[in-house]
Amino acid sequence: MLVALGLGSACGGAASPAPPLPAGEAPASSAAPAAPRPQAASPQEAPPTVAEAQAFLAGVDRELRRLRLQGARASWVNQTFITDDTDALSAAADEASMEYLNRTMKAARRFDGLALPPELARQLKLLKISTTLPAPSDPAERAELATLAVEMTSLYGKGKYCPKGTAARPAPAGGAAAAGAPPAQKCLALDDLSEILKTSRKWDELLEAWTGWHAIAPPLRPKFERYVALGNKGAAEVGFTDLGALWRSGYDMPPEAFEADTERLWGQLKPLYDELHCYVRAKLRATYGKDRIGEKAPIPAHLLGNMWAQLWSNTYALMEPYKGQPSLDVTRKIKAKKLDEKQMVALGERFFTSLGLDPLPATFWERSLFKKPTDRDVVCHASAWDVGHRNDLRIKMCIRPNEEDLITIHHELGHIYYYNQYYKLPILFQEGANDGFHEGIGDTLALSVTPSYLKALGLVDRVPEDEKGLINFLLKTALDKVAFLPFGKLIDQWRWDVFSGKTKPADYNKAWWALRLKYQGVAPPVPRSEADFDPGAKFHVPANVPYTRYFLAHIYQFQFHRALCKAAGHTGPLHACSIHGSAAAGEKLRAMLALGASRPWQEAMRAMTGEAEGDPSAMLEYFEPLRRWLKEQNKGEVCGW
Repeated sequence: MLVALGLGSACGGAASPAPPLPAGEAPASSAAPAAPRPQAASPQEAPPTVAEAQAFLAGVDRELRRLRLQGARASWVNQTFITDDTDALSAAADEASMEYLNRTMKAARRFDGLALPPELARQLKLLKISTTLPAPSDPAERAELATLAVEMTSLYGKGKYCPKGTAARPAPAGGAAAAGAPPAQKCLALDDLSEILKTSRKWDELLEAWTGWHAIAPPLRPKFERYVALGNKGAAEVGFTDLGALWRSGYDMPPEAFEADTERLWGQLKPLYDELHCYVRAKLRATYGKDRIGEKAPIPAHLLGNMWAQLWSNTYALMEPYKGQPSLDVTRKIKAKKLDEKQMVALGERFFTSLGLDPLPATFWERSLFKKPTDRDVVCHASAWDVGHRNDLRIKMCIRPNEEDLITIHHELGHIYYYNQYYKLPILFQEGANDGFHEGIGDTLALSVTPSYLKALGLVDRVPEDEKGLINFLLKTALDKVAFLPFGKLIDQWRWDVFSGKTKPADYNKAWWALRLKYQGVAPPVPRSEADFDPGAKFHVPANVPYTRYFLAHIYQFQFHRALCKAAGHTGPLHACSIHGSAAAGEKLRAMLALGASRPWQEAMRAMTGEAEGDPSAMLEYFEPLRRWLKEQNKGEVCGW
C-alpha cells in the first residue's frame, strides 16, 4: 500500500510502498509451507551454495505473497471500517508478518559473502531491508508492537475536534460549510477542519481549527514512545543501529551518504524556497497586520491554507500576482460541472491511457473507496493498493470536488500504474526503484496538467497567454511544489533524531518546532509545550510511513518530466510541456516502471533521464521565470527569519 503525502484534507498529499503496512503485511494461514530457515554454517556444515540461496528465495517469495495477501485484506477492511475487531484482526496479521520477517532477515545472513548471480544477490539485499518496522523476536513484544502500530493509525483515523458544548458525534455527510465556522453542534473530522483552513481568512477561526485538530495527538504520545523503543529493538536484531538507520539503508548507498545527499539537494533548492517564503509572508502581513507577522518573523502555521503548512496553494487568492488574468480556479469548474468521485478518477485514468497504458480493470472501480462513508469511521488519508501483489488494484480516498483532490488522484494512480507494470516480478522486486520514484510518478504526469490541457477538459475557460498569466500559473504551482520541500525533509529528520536518541522523549515537541522553524520558517500560532504532541497530528508519524520519499519525489518528478518531454519531442519551456497523448513518452515511462526494484535506482534514473543522481536543475529550470520575478518583488523586504 502506498499513502499520500497529505495534501490538505485527509489525503493531503498523498501514497509509498509498505507503511503503515506495506501492501499488506501480515497474517498467515497455517497451511502454507514456511520458507527455508537456513542457519549460519557451523564448522561441520558445508558452506551455502547458489542452489540453496535460490531455493531459499523461492520459499521467501511464496511465503511473502501469502502473508501480504492476508495482511493487505485485513488492513483494507480495518482502514475502511475502523472498529476494535478490525484493529485486532489487522494487528494479528501484522504480527504474523513481523515474526516471519524477523526470522527470515536473520536467516538470510547465511549467504553473506557467497558469490551469487546478480538477480539473487539483489533479492537478498532487498530482503534485509524489506520492512520499515522490524519487530523484536520476543513474542510478547512483537504482539505489543503490532498492536501499537494499528492502534496509532486507527486513533488518527477516528480523530475529531468537538467545539465546546457539542456532543461527541460525527459531523453529518455534508461536512463543514465552505466558509465560516460550522454549526456548533457538530464534531469535526480532519476534512471538515481542513476545509476551514482552506477557505476562511479569519485569524481566530483558523486558530480554532488548527488547535482543534492538533488536540487529537497527545493520546498518541505514550504509544509512539513505546513504538520507538520496540522498533529500535527490532532494528538492532536485524543488524541496524536504530530504525532510522534501517530506513536510510534503502537507497543503494551508505546511510550516511544518503543523509548527506538530501542536504545537498535541499541546499540547491533553499534559495528558491526563501524567495517564495519572503513573498508569501509579505502578502500575509498585508492581510493580518504587522503586529501578528513581523518583518523578519516566521509565518504562523495556521495561515497557509493547510493543516501542516506543507502546501500553500489554498492561499493563492491572497497571493495572486496579477488580477484579471485567465482564472486558474479549477475547483470552481469541477463543482460547476458537478463531477462526482468516479468521474474525477476517470479524468486521471484518461491521462495515463493517452500514453498507451492500459485502462484500469473493472475490479478497480468495484473495490476502491472513493467517497467517505457516512455510517462508520475510515482512514480517509489517500492511499493506493495492490492487495496481495497480484494486480488487485484499488485506491482509498475520501474524494472532494476540488483541484487538490484531482491532483492527488493523479498521484495515487501513479502508484497504481507502477504496481500494474511490475506485479509479475519476484515479490522482493515489487517496489519502486526507490520509494521516491514510487511517489513521483503520478506527480510527474500531473506536471503535464497544464492550463492548455485543463482547457481541453473544460476545467478552465482561457489559457494564460502572456508573462503575467505565466507568473500567475508558476506561482500557484510553486505554492505547492516549492513550499513542500522543507516539510518533506524535516519529518524524517525529526524521526531520525528520535530513533537515534538525539531527541529524547521529553523534548519531542520542542525538537519538532525547532526543525519547523529551521527548515520551513513557520512557527506555532499559540505557545506549545511537551503536553502537546504535534508530530502525531500528521498521519505519517503515527502510521510509521517514512517521509523523505516525498521530498525526493518533488525533485525527481521534474527530472522525469524533463526526460519525458524530450521523448515527446517538446522543444519549448519546460513549464509549457504536456506529454498527454505521447506514445513515445509513454513507452519510456513504461520501461522504467517495469523494472520495479530489480536494478539500483541510479541505473533506473539513468535509463529514464540520462542522469545518475537526483538533480534539482530541472525544478530550477521549470521555475526560473518565477524566481526572477520573486527577486524583483522582494526588493525592500527583509527576507529570512
